[in-house]
Amino acid sequence: MIPENFSISKLRQPVLDGETRHGDWRRLQLKRIGKILENNQNEILESLAKDLGKPPVEAFFEVIAVHQELKLAEEQLSRWMKPRRIQVPLSLSPAEAMVTPEPLGCVLIISPWNYPFSLTLQPLISALAAGNTVVIKPSEHAPFTSHLIANLIPKYFPEGIIRVIEGDGNDASILLDQNFDHIFFTGSETIGRKVMEAASKHLTPVTLELGGKSPALVMQGADLEVTARRLIWGKSLNAGQTCIAPNHLIVHKALKSALLSEIEKALSNFYGPDPINSQHLGRIINERHFNRLNQLLTNARDNDQLIFGGKTDEKRLRITPALIDIQTHNDPLMREELFGPIFPVLSVPDFDSALSEVRSQPRPLALYMFGGTTKEKQKLLKTTSSGGVCFNDVIMQAGVPELPFGGVGPSGMGTYHGLAGFETFSHKKSVLKRPFWLDLRLRYPPYKIKVDFLKKLFS
Repeated sequence: MIPENFSISKLRQPVLDGETRHGDWRRLQLKRIGKILENNQNEILESLAKDLGKPPVEAFFEVIAVHQELKLAEEQLSRWMKPRRIQVPLSLSPAEAMVTPEPLGCVLIISPWNYPFSLTLQPLISALAAGNTVVIKPSEHAPFTSHLIANLIPKYFPEGIIRVIEGDGNDASILLDQNFDHIFFTGSETIGRKVMEAASKHLTPVTLELGGKSPALVMQGADLEVTARRLIWGKSLNAGQTCIAPNHLIVHKALKSALLSEIEKALSNFYGPDPINSQHLGRIINERHFNRLNQLLTNARDNDQLIFGGKTDEKRLRITPALIDIQTHNDPLMREELFGPIFPVLSVPDFDSALSEVRSQPRPLALYMFGGTTKEKQKLLKTTSSGGVCFNDVIMQAGVPELPFGGVGPSGMGTYHGLAGFETFSHKKSVLKRPFWLDLRLRYPPYKIKVDFLKKLFS
Protein backbone atom coordinates (compact mmCIF):
# COMPACT_ATOMS: atom_id res chain seq x y z
CA MET A 1 0.00 0.00 0.00
CA ILE A 2 1.30 3.48 -0.90
CA PRO A 3 2.01 5.50 2.30
CA GLU A 4 0.48 8.96 2.55
CA ASN A 5 3.90 10.56 3.04
CA PHE A 6 5.37 8.91 -0.06
CA SER A 7 7.06 11.45 -2.34
CA ILE A 8 9.38 10.90 -5.27
CA SER A 9 10.42 14.55 -5.04
CA LYS A 10 11.79 14.01 -1.54
CA LEU A 11 13.64 10.88 -2.65
CA ARG A 12 15.06 12.69 -5.67
CA GLN A 13 16.28 15.68 -3.65
CA PRO A 14 19.54 14.14 -2.32
CA VAL A 15 20.50 13.40 -5.92
CA LEU A 16 19.67 16.94 -7.06
CA ASP A 17 21.64 18.35 -4.12
CA GLY A 18 24.70 16.37 -5.18
CA GLU A 19 24.90 14.29 -2.01
CA THR A 20 24.86 10.97 -3.83
CA ARG A 21 27.59 11.84 -6.32
CA HIS A 22 30.38 11.29 -3.81
CA GLY A 23 32.12 7.95 -3.71
CA ASP A 24 31.95 7.90 0.09
CA TRP A 25 28.15 8.14 0.01
CA ARG A 26 27.90 5.24 -2.42
CA ARG A 27 30.33 3.06 -0.49
CA LEU A 28 28.33 3.65 2.67
CA GLN A 29 25.18 2.35 0.98
CA LEU A 30 27.01 -0.72 -0.29
CA LYS A 31 28.29 -1.40 3.23
CA ARG A 32 24.69 -1.28 4.46
CA ILE A 33 23.77 -3.98 1.94
CA GLY A 34 26.69 -6.01 3.24
CA LYS A 35 25.36 -5.71 6.78
CA ILE A 36 21.97 -7.00 5.65
CA LEU A 37 23.64 -10.09 4.20
CA GLU A 38 25.90 -10.58 7.18
CA ASN A 39 23.28 -10.23 9.91
CA ASN A 40 20.18 -11.86 8.40
CA GLN A 41 21.18 -15.01 6.54
CA ASN A 42 18.93 -17.35 8.51
CA GLU A 43 15.92 -15.06 8.08
CA ILE A 44 16.58 -14.88 4.32
CA LEU A 45 16.75 -18.66 3.98
CA GLU A 46 13.60 -19.10 6.07
CA SER A 47 11.58 -16.64 4.01
CA LEU A 48 12.61 -18.34 0.75
CA ALA A 49 11.68 -21.73 2.19
CA LYS A 50 8.23 -20.43 3.18
CA ASP A 51 7.58 -18.76 -0.17
CA LEU A 52 8.98 -21.35 -2.58
CA GLY A 53 9.91 -24.38 -0.52
CA LYS A 54 13.53 -23.78 -1.45
CA PRO A 55 16.05 -26.20 0.08
CA PRO A 56 18.68 -24.31 2.13
CA VAL A 57 21.38 -24.79 -0.52
CA GLU A 58 19.19 -23.41 -3.32
CA ALA A 59 18.09 -20.54 -1.10
CA PHE A 60 21.72 -19.75 -0.27
CA PHE A 61 22.44 -19.43 -4.01
CA GLU A 62 20.47 -16.18 -3.81
CA VAL A 63 22.68 -14.90 -1.00
CA ILE A 64 25.78 -15.85 -2.98
CA ALA A 65 24.53 -14.01 -6.07
CA VAL A 66 23.99 -10.82 -4.08
CA HIS A 67 27.34 -11.17 -2.32
CA GLN A 68 29.20 -11.55 -5.64
CA GLU A 69 27.45 -8.49 -7.08
CA LEU A 70 28.24 -6.48 -3.97
CA LYS A 71 31.90 -7.51 -3.87
CA LEU A 72 32.42 -6.55 -7.51
CA ALA A 73 30.73 -3.16 -7.03
CA GLU A 74 32.85 -2.37 -3.97
CA GLU A 75 36.06 -3.33 -5.78
CA GLN A 76 35.32 -1.52 -9.03
CA LEU A 77 33.32 1.54 -7.92
CA SER A 78 36.18 4.03 -8.21
CA ARG A 79 36.96 2.86 -11.74
CA TRP A 80 33.32 2.93 -12.81
CA MET A 81 32.83 6.46 -11.47
CA LYS A 82 35.94 7.86 -13.12
CA PRO A 83 35.28 10.18 -16.11
CA ARG A 84 36.47 8.75 -19.43
CA ARG A 85 38.58 11.05 -21.57
CA ILE A 86 37.64 11.46 -25.23
CA GLN A 87 40.03 12.49 -27.98
CA VAL A 88 39.24 15.93 -29.36
CA PRO A 89 39.53 16.70 -33.11
CA LEU A 90 42.40 19.00 -34.05
CA SER A 91 39.90 21.57 -35.31
CA LEU A 92 38.51 21.97 -31.75
CA SER A 93 41.87 22.16 -29.99
CA PRO A 94 42.78 23.24 -27.44
CA ALA A 95 40.00 21.47 -25.56
CA GLU A 96 39.32 18.69 -23.11
CA ALA A 97 36.44 16.25 -23.62
CA MET A 98 35.14 13.57 -21.32
CA VAL A 99 32.17 11.36 -20.55
CA THR A 100 31.22 11.37 -16.89
CA PRO A 101 28.59 9.08 -15.32
CA GLU A 102 25.99 10.76 -13.14
CA PRO A 103 22.98 9.42 -11.19
CA LEU A 104 19.61 9.30 -12.92
CA GLY A 105 17.65 10.31 -9.80
CA CYS A 106 14.98 8.24 -8.09
CA VAL A 107 14.49 4.81 -9.68
CA LEU A 108 11.86 2.11 -9.29
CA ILE A 109 12.75 -1.58 -8.97
CA ILE A 110 9.89 -4.05 -9.43
CA SER A 111 11.13 -7.50 -8.48
CA PRO A 112 9.74 -10.98 -9.24
CA TRP A 113 8.59 -13.86 -7.06
CA ASN A 114 10.85 -16.65 -8.35
CA TYR A 115 14.10 -15.23 -6.91
CA PRO A 116 12.54 -12.61 -4.67
CA PHE A 117 15.64 -11.77 -2.65
CA SER A 118 18.51 -11.79 -5.15
CA LEU A 119 16.54 -10.20 -7.99
CA THR A 120 15.64 -7.35 -5.65
CA LEU A 121 19.06 -6.78 -4.10
CA GLN A 122 21.20 -7.20 -7.23
CA PRO A 123 19.66 -4.30 -9.17
CA LEU A 124 19.50 -2.35 -5.90
CA ILE A 125 23.28 -2.63 -5.60
CA SER A 126 23.70 -1.31 -9.14
CA ALA A 127 21.30 1.58 -8.51
CA LEU A 128 23.04 2.63 -5.28
CA ALA A 129 26.51 2.27 -6.78
CA ALA A 130 25.39 4.67 -9.52
CA GLY A 131 24.26 7.18 -6.88
CA ASN A 132 20.49 6.89 -7.09
CA THR A 133 17.76 6.74 -4.50
CA VAL A 134 15.40 3.81 -4.88
CA VAL A 135 11.80 2.67 -4.49
CA ILE A 136 11.40 -1.12 -4.27
CA LYS A 137 8.19 -2.95 -5.11
CA PRO A 138 8.67 -6.62 -4.07
CA SER A 139 6.38 -9.30 -5.44
CA GLU A 140 3.25 -9.95 -3.43
CA HIS A 141 3.41 -13.58 -4.61
CA ALA A 142 6.44 -14.13 -2.34
CA PRO A 143 4.95 -12.50 0.77
CA PHE A 144 7.43 -13.74 3.37
CA THR A 145 10.44 -12.43 1.44
CA SER A 146 8.57 -9.25 0.60
CA HIS A 147 7.83 -8.63 4.29
CA LEU A 148 11.42 -9.43 5.22
CA ILE A 149 12.80 -6.89 2.73
CA ALA A 150 10.24 -4.31 3.87
CA ASN A 151 11.32 -4.82 7.49
CA LEU A 152 15.07 -4.93 6.89
CA ILE A 153 15.55 -1.92 4.62
CA PRO A 154 14.36 0.71 7.17
CA LYS A 155 16.69 -0.80 9.77
CA TYR A 156 19.75 -0.21 7.62
CA PHE A 157 18.81 2.73 5.38
CA PRO A 158 17.35 6.18 6.03
CA GLU A 159 13.88 6.68 4.57
CA GLY A 160 15.23 9.31 2.18
CA ILE A 161 17.41 6.77 0.36
CA ILE A 162 15.25 3.66 -0.09
CA ARG A 163 11.53 3.10 0.31
CA VAL A 164 9.90 -0.32 0.11
CA ILE A 165 6.29 -0.34 -1.06
CA GLU A 166 4.46 -3.62 -0.54
CA GLY A 167 1.17 -4.36 -2.25
CA ASP A 168 -0.54 -5.96 -5.20
CA GLY A 169 -0.87 -5.09 -8.86
CA ASN A 170 -3.00 -2.05 -8.10
CA ASP A 171 -0.25 -0.58 -5.95
CA ALA A 172 2.26 -1.33 -8.70
CA SER A 173 0.04 0.54 -11.17
CA ILE A 174 -0.09 3.57 -8.86
CA LEU A 175 3.71 3.54 -8.62
CA LEU A 176 4.03 3.28 -12.39
CA ASP A 177 1.98 6.44 -12.75
CA GLN A 178 4.70 8.35 -10.90
CA ASN A 179 7.45 10.19 -12.71
CA PHE A 180 10.46 7.99 -11.90
CA ASP A 181 13.82 8.53 -13.55
CA HIS A 182 14.18 4.85 -14.47
CA ILE A 183 12.09 1.70 -14.05
CA PHE A 184 13.73 -1.69 -13.65
CA PHE A 185 11.29 -4.58 -14.03
CA THR A 186 11.82 -8.33 -13.81
CA GLY A 187 8.86 -10.55 -14.68
CA SER A 188 6.66 -11.76 -17.50
CA GLU A 189 6.40 -10.36 -21.00
CA THR A 190 2.71 -9.58 -20.43
CA ILE A 191 3.37 -7.36 -17.40
CA GLY A 192 6.49 -6.00 -19.05
CA ARG A 193 4.34 -4.54 -21.82
CA LYS A 194 2.18 -2.79 -19.22
CA VAL A 195 5.27 -1.41 -17.49
CA MET A 196 6.60 -0.05 -20.76
CA GLU A 197 3.25 1.50 -21.64
CA ALA A 198 3.01 3.23 -18.27
CA ALA A 199 6.61 4.45 -18.51
CA SER A 200 5.97 5.98 -21.93
CA LYS A 201 3.59 8.54 -20.40
CA HIS A 202 6.57 10.20 -18.69
CA LEU A 203 9.17 9.12 -21.26
CA THR A 204 10.78 7.15 -18.44
CA PRO A 205 13.54 4.78 -19.58
CA VAL A 206 13.01 1.12 -18.68
CA THR A 207 15.00 -2.04 -18.21
CA LEU A 208 12.86 -5.12 -18.81
CA GLU A 209 14.20 -8.50 -17.69
CA LEU A 210 11.63 -10.92 -19.09
CA GLY A 211 12.32 -14.47 -20.23
CA GLY A 212 11.18 -16.62 -23.11
CA LYS A 213 11.46 -20.17 -24.32
CA SER A 214 15.18 -20.85 -23.85
CA PRO A 215 16.15 -23.93 -25.88
CA ALA A 216 18.87 -26.44 -25.08
CA LEU A 217 20.50 -28.23 -28.02
CA VAL A 218 22.29 -31.56 -27.58
CA MET A 219 24.44 -32.45 -30.57
CA GLN A 220 27.04 -35.02 -31.50
CA GLY A 221 30.12 -34.89 -29.30
CA ALA A 222 28.29 -34.13 -26.07
CA ASP A 223 29.22 -36.06 -22.93
CA LEU A 224 25.74 -37.44 -22.31
CA GLU A 225 26.21 -38.30 -18.64
CA VAL A 226 27.38 -34.79 -17.73
CA THR A 227 24.90 -33.20 -20.13
CA ALA A 228 22.02 -35.07 -18.52
CA ARG A 229 23.03 -34.00 -15.01
CA ARG A 230 23.36 -30.36 -15.97
CA LEU A 231 20.13 -30.28 -17.95
CA ILE A 232 17.92 -31.85 -15.32
CA TRP A 233 19.56 -29.76 -12.58
CA GLY A 234 18.77 -26.60 -14.54
CA LYS A 235 15.21 -27.73 -15.16
CA SER A 236 14.66 -28.77 -11.53
CA LEU A 237 16.31 -25.78 -9.84
CA ASN A 238 13.64 -23.75 -8.05
CA ALA A 239 11.09 -26.22 -9.47
CA GLY A 240 11.86 -24.95 -12.97
CA GLN A 241 10.82 -21.42 -12.04
CA THR A 242 13.94 -19.73 -13.38
CA CYS A 243 13.88 -17.25 -16.24
CA ILE A 244 16.98 -18.80 -17.85
CA ALA A 245 16.06 -22.43 -17.18
CA PRO A 246 16.14 -24.58 -20.33
CA ASN A 247 12.55 -24.48 -21.55
CA HIS A 248 12.73 -27.32 -24.07
CA LEU A 249 15.25 -29.80 -25.39
CA ILE A 250 16.29 -30.16 -29.04
CA VAL A 251 18.32 -33.35 -29.36
CA HIS A 252 20.01 -35.10 -32.26
CA LYS A 253 17.89 -38.17 -32.97
CA ALA A 254 20.92 -40.48 -32.73
CA LEU A 255 21.45 -39.35 -29.12
CA LYS A 256 17.86 -39.19 -27.89
CA SER A 257 17.46 -42.64 -26.37
CA ALA A 258 20.81 -42.62 -24.56
CA LEU A 259 20.32 -39.05 -23.32
CA LEU A 260 16.85 -39.77 -21.92
CA SER A 261 18.23 -42.80 -20.12
CA GLU A 262 20.97 -40.66 -18.54
CA ILE A 263 18.47 -37.96 -17.55
CA GLU A 264 16.24 -40.51 -15.85
CA LYS A 265 19.26 -41.88 -14.01
CA ALA A 266 20.39 -38.40 -12.94
CA LEU A 267 16.89 -37.56 -11.72
CA SER A 268 16.89 -40.65 -9.51
CA ASN A 269 20.35 -39.83 -8.19
CA PHE A 270 19.27 -36.28 -7.33
CA TYR A 271 15.92 -36.95 -5.69
CA GLY A 272 15.81 -40.65 -4.92
CA PRO A 273 13.28 -43.27 -6.03
CA ASP A 274 10.34 -41.07 -4.94
CA PRO A 275 11.27 -37.51 -5.98
CA ILE A 276 7.94 -36.03 -4.91
CA ASN A 277 8.99 -36.49 -1.28
CA SER A 278 12.58 -35.33 -1.67
CA GLN A 279 13.71 -32.57 0.70
CA HIS A 280 15.83 -31.21 -2.16
CA LEU A 281 12.89 -30.45 -4.45
CA GLY A 282 11.26 -27.04 -4.36
CA ARG A 283 7.58 -26.31 -4.96
CA ILE A 284 5.43 -24.31 -7.34
CA ILE A 285 4.80 -20.77 -6.14
CA ASN A 286 1.00 -20.95 -5.85
CA GLU A 287 -2.12 -22.88 -6.74
CA ARG A 288 -2.79 -20.98 -9.96
CA HIS A 289 0.60 -21.83 -11.45
CA PHE A 290 0.36 -25.40 -10.18
CA ASN A 291 -3.01 -25.87 -11.91
CA ARG A 292 -1.63 -24.44 -15.15
CA LEU A 293 1.28 -26.87 -15.16
CA ASN A 294 -0.85 -29.78 -14.01
CA GLN A 295 -3.24 -29.23 -16.91
CA LEU A 296 -0.34 -29.32 -19.37
CA LEU A 297 0.80 -32.60 -17.82
CA THR A 298 -2.73 -34.04 -17.98
CA ASN A 299 -2.97 -33.20 -21.67
CA ALA A 300 0.43 -34.79 -22.31
CA ARG A 301 -0.63 -37.98 -20.54
CA ASP A 302 -3.87 -38.09 -22.49
CA ASN A 303 -1.88 -37.78 -25.72
CA ASP A 304 0.56 -40.50 -24.62
CA GLN A 305 3.48 -38.02 -24.70
CA LEU A 306 4.80 -38.48 -21.16
CA ILE A 307 8.21 -40.15 -21.22
CA PHE A 308 8.76 -40.23 -17.44
CA GLY A 309 8.24 -38.15 -14.30
CA GLY A 310 5.41 -35.71 -13.77
CA LYS A 311 4.06 -36.94 -10.45
CA THR A 312 2.07 -34.22 -8.69
CA ASP A 313 1.05 -33.33 -5.15
CA GLU A 314 -1.66 -30.69 -5.17
CA LYS A 315 -1.60 -30.19 -1.40
CA ARG A 316 2.12 -29.41 -1.30
CA LEU A 317 2.18 -27.79 -4.78
CA ARG A 318 4.89 -30.17 -5.90
CA ILE A 319 5.62 -31.55 -9.36
CA THR A 320 8.47 -33.91 -10.15
CA PRO A 321 10.42 -33.08 -13.33
CA ALA A 322 8.67 -34.51 -16.38
CA LEU A 323 10.00 -35.20 -19.85
CA ILE A 324 7.43 -34.92 -22.64
CA ASP A 325 7.87 -36.13 -26.21
CA ILE A 326 6.87 -33.56 -28.84
CA GLN A 327 6.97 -33.87 -32.63
CA THR A 328 6.91 -30.21 -33.64
CA HIS A 329 7.38 -26.72 -32.24
CA ASN A 330 3.65 -26.21 -32.85
CA ASP A 331 2.88 -28.51 -29.91
CA PRO A 332 0.68 -26.83 -27.23
CA LEU A 333 3.60 -27.15 -24.77
CA MET A 334 5.55 -24.74 -26.95
CA ARG A 335 3.01 -21.92 -27.00
CA GLU A 336 4.59 -20.05 -24.12
CA GLU A 337 7.43 -20.25 -21.60
CA LEU A 338 6.65 -23.19 -19.31
CA PHE A 339 8.27 -21.81 -16.14
CA GLY A 340 8.02 -25.13 -14.38
CA PRO A 341 9.62 -28.61 -14.26
CA ILE A 342 8.12 -29.79 -17.58
CA PHE A 343 10.71 -30.58 -20.25
CA PRO A 344 9.48 -31.05 -23.85
CA VAL A 345 11.88 -33.09 -26.00
CA LEU A 346 12.10 -32.61 -29.77
CA SER A 347 14.42 -34.77 -31.86
CA VAL A 348 16.02 -33.51 -35.06
CA PRO A 349 18.11 -35.24 -37.75
CA ASP A 350 21.09 -32.83 -37.71
CA PHE A 351 22.53 -29.57 -36.45
CA ASP A 352 21.07 -27.42 -39.21
CA SER A 353 17.59 -28.68 -38.35
CA ALA A 354 18.19 -27.78 -34.71
CA LEU A 355 19.33 -24.34 -35.78
CA SER A 356 16.18 -23.88 -37.85
CA GLU A 357 14.07 -24.75 -34.84
CA VAL A 358 15.85 -22.13 -32.75
CA ARG A 359 15.47 -19.46 -35.41
CA SER A 360 11.76 -20.22 -35.88
CA GLN A 361 11.03 -19.10 -32.32
CA PRO A 362 11.17 -15.64 -30.67
CA ARG A 363 14.59 -14.60 -29.40
CA PRO A 364 15.10 -16.18 -25.96
CA LEU A 365 16.85 -14.92 -22.86
CA ALA A 366 19.30 -17.83 -23.01
CA LEU A 367 20.44 -20.32 -25.63
CA TYR A 368 22.24 -23.53 -24.63
CA MET A 369 24.21 -26.01 -26.68
CA PHE A 370 25.92 -29.21 -25.60
CA GLY A 371 28.46 -30.82 -27.88
CA GLY A 372 28.77 -29.79 -31.52
CA THR A 373 31.87 -28.95 -33.50
CA THR A 374 33.77 -25.68 -33.32
CA LYS A 375 32.31 -24.75 -36.70
CA GLU A 376 28.76 -25.46 -35.47
CA LYS A 377 29.27 -23.37 -32.33
CA GLN A 378 30.48 -20.44 -34.42
CA LYS A 379 27.51 -20.82 -36.75
CA LEU A 380 25.14 -20.81 -33.78
CA LEU A 381 26.72 -17.60 -32.47
CA LYS A 382 26.64 -15.88 -35.87
CA THR A 383 23.16 -16.88 -37.04
CA THR A 384 21.03 -16.72 -33.88
CA SER A 385 20.07 -13.94 -31.49
CA SER A 386 19.50 -14.38 -27.76
CA GLY A 387 20.15 -12.60 -24.50
CA GLY A 388 23.10 -14.89 -23.86
CA VAL A 389 24.68 -18.17 -24.98
CA CYS A 390 26.16 -20.90 -22.81
CA PHE A 391 27.98 -23.96 -24.15
CA ASN A 392 27.94 -27.29 -22.31
CA ASP A 393 26.08 -25.98 -19.25
CA VAL A 394 22.93 -24.14 -18.19
CA ILE A 395 22.18 -21.14 -15.94
CA MET A 396 25.80 -20.77 -14.82
CA GLN A 397 26.37 -17.75 -17.09
CA ALA A 398 24.28 -15.71 -14.65
CA GLY A 399 26.84 -16.49 -11.95
CA VAL A 400 29.53 -14.38 -13.64
CA PRO A 401 28.91 -10.87 -12.25
CA GLU A 402 31.15 -9.23 -14.89
CA LEU A 403 28.97 -10.60 -17.72
CA PRO A 404 26.08 -8.30 -18.73
CA PHE A 405 22.75 -10.03 -18.18
CA GLY A 406 19.67 -9.17 -20.18
CA GLY A 407 17.38 -10.10 -23.02
CA VAL A 408 16.77 -9.05 -26.59
CA GLY A 409 13.46 -8.48 -28.34
CA PRO A 410 10.62 -10.21 -26.48
CA SER A 411 13.02 -11.56 -23.84
CA GLY A 412 13.78 -8.06 -22.60
CA MET A 413 15.75 -4.87 -23.06
CA GLY A 414 18.70 -3.46 -21.20
CA THR A 415 21.31 -5.27 -19.11
CA TYR A 416 22.70 -5.32 -15.61
CA HIS A 417 25.28 -7.09 -13.42
CA GLY A 418 28.62 -5.45 -12.77
CA LEU A 419 29.56 -2.49 -14.96
CA ALA A 420 26.45 -3.04 -17.09
CA GLY A 421 24.25 -2.47 -14.04
CA PHE A 422 26.14 0.66 -13.03
CA GLU A 423 25.73 2.06 -16.54
CA THR A 424 22.03 1.13 -16.66
CA PHE A 425 21.38 3.35 -13.65
CA SER A 426 23.71 6.15 -14.81
CA HIS A 427 23.49 8.92 -17.36
CA LYS A 428 26.65 9.28 -19.43
CA LYS A 429 27.05 13.03 -19.58
CA SER A 430 29.25 14.51 -22.29
CA VAL A 431 31.47 17.40 -21.18
CA LEU A 432 33.67 19.69 -23.28
CA LYS A 433 36.03 22.29 -21.79
CA ARG A 434 37.73 25.00 -23.88
CA PRO A 435 39.95 27.91 -22.85
CA PHE A 436 39.42 31.58 -23.79
CA TRP A 437 42.92 32.22 -25.08
CA LEU A 438 42.51 30.79 -28.61
CA ASP A 439 39.44 32.21 -30.32
CA LEU A 440 39.77 32.07 -34.09
CA ARG A 441 37.71 34.72 -35.87
CA LEU A 442 37.24 32.41 -38.87
CA ARG A 443 34.29 30.70 -37.17
CA TYR A 444 32.25 33.91 -36.85
CA PRO A 445 30.29 35.95 -39.39
CA PRO A 446 30.90 37.63 -41.66
CA TYR A 447 32.49 34.42 -42.95
CA LYS A 448 35.74 35.09 -44.77
CA ILE A 449 36.81 31.49 -44.99
CA LYS A 450 36.02 29.76 -48.31
CA VAL A 451 34.03 26.51 -48.62
CA ASP A 452 36.69 25.08 -50.95
CA PHE A 453 39.26 25.58 -48.18
CA LEU A 454 36.99 23.76 -45.68
CA LYS A 455 36.56 20.88 -48.10
CA LYS A 456 40.34 20.49 -48.39
CA LEU A 457 40.79 20.88 -44.63
CA PHE A 458 38.33 18.09 -43.73
CA SER A 459 38.97 15.75 -46.68
